[in-house]
Amino acid sequence: MSDPRSLDDVINEIVQPVTDAISGFIFYAVPIAGSDVPLIVCWLIFGACFFTVYLGFINFRGFGHAVNIVRGKHASPESEGEITHFQALTAAVSGTVGIGNIAGVAITVSIGGPGAIFWLIVAGLVGMTTKFVECTLGVKYRQVNADGSVSGGPMYYLRAGLAGRGFPGLGKFLGLFYAVSIVIGCLGIGNMFQSNQAYVQLLQVTGGETGPLFGNGWLVGIGLAVLVALIILGGIKSIARVTSRLVPFMVLVYIVGALVVIAMNAANLPAAIASIFTGAFTMSGAAGGVLGIMIIGFQRAAFSNEAGIGSAAIAHSAVATEKPLTEGFVGLLEPFIDTVVICTLTGLVIITTFPPETFMSDNLQGIELTTAAFQNNIPWSPVPLSIVALLFAFSTMLAWAYYGTKAWTYVFGESRAKEVTFSVIFCIFIVIGAAVQLEAILGIADALIFIMAIPNLVGLYILAPEIKRDLQVYFEEINAAKASAE
Repeated sequence: MSDPRSLDDVINEIVQPVTDAISGFIFYAVPIAGSDVPLIVCWLIFGACFFTVYLGFINFRGFGHAVNIVRGKHASPESEGEITHFQALTAAVSGTVGIGNIAGVAITVSIGGPGAIFWLIVAGLVGMTTKFVECTLGVKYRQVNADGSVSGGPMYYLRAGLAGRGFPGLGKFLGLFYAVSIVIGCLGIGNMFQSNQAYVQLLQVTGGETGPLFGNGWLVGIGLAVLVALIILGGIKSIARVTSRLVPFMVLVYIVGALVVIAMNAANLPAAIASIFTGAFTMSGAAGGVLGIMIIGFQRAAFSNEAGIGSAAIAHSAVATEKPLTEGFVGLLEPFIDTVVICTLTGLVIITTFPPETFMSDNLQGIELTTAAFQNNIPWSPVPLSIVALLFAFSTMLAWAYYGTKAWTYVFGESRAKEVTFSVIFCIFIVIGAAVQLEAILGIADALIFIMAIPNLVGLYILAPEIKRDLQVYFEEINAAKASAE
């Protein structure tokens, strides 16, 4: 008698015990005030708060300077590197702005209520400092290869930076651990999950189960794989050329759409904003009261902007600059764009459209809730929203392909052949992700992404005095230049 289960089911059943064990370890939670608090989230939150205070709230003090750098005011194109500050920012943002900004925020609001948005914003603001530290170190300890290309990121600053602080063995181990984790992890969160969601979006706008794409996820996967391959085989310069055009477009379209919906519900806006602040400090809306709401908001922000994970530093390392701190300033803009702006707008769209009894019910979840909020105000909005979601997924694949490639060559050595080898592997997994539903494997990949925060933040703490000293010298040079110009 034939097995009625699909191949997806068989693979999931085999891998699920491993997934449960790994996820249970990495996302281990402890009960605090009636709320289960994942320790990895506490690790990320504490790191963000520590660096924010330790560096004198550079996330606020340096915001204007960061904008000026992105505008090209302090550009140094003759410096070693492959891309501009703006291109580095868009390449890294493409890796963080994804389906989570649309679906994840909806889940956050439906569980924690409007108050979770307040803590999401707070987490985004302090996460800006973690990104500042990561991106600065990414440039400071990057490796310029013989062909002029650049390799950088946590694996490089963990190895070289910790060696310089007297921990060569620890640095070498943490760097290798990080690289192996991101190679495996990028095939899940930055690849299979994205291609799967891209297929789901296309399926919804082409007729669903009665449409031509039903059951043909592999075909969508092949199309995506070809498009991704054409771009990533050109390296970071090719990726940056695409993301520097694609990211501003898709982000602007989404922001404009969200603002239109919020404007249509302007009468509800004052009450919605009030509910964000009151809900953040009231004992209702989530298990664990205020602490529960706080953890829900912080967790979504950490999962969305990946501050503390270190992945974005890989893209930022390729920038053309002689001063590593300039890219640190550029990096701090990422959580602001991803979390403070885009995630907050998604939350406002939902809570200005629906009353709490609707968005905190179990009737609509994830992207369905966000889509329903847009459709309730603009009936034809699901189509452009699906296109934006597709672009979010596609751009995320581009960034994570580069992250995975750099980690692969860190482990196996620098060569064009090895880069192409990983690109082929990455594109094969795009097809697999669109064609099957391997939740168990995705669970392992998701867990490995967050375990990277452990070695990364250990390195950041050890290297923190360097950053503080470099930052002091940097501002002294700027002030001296201003004084001499007057």
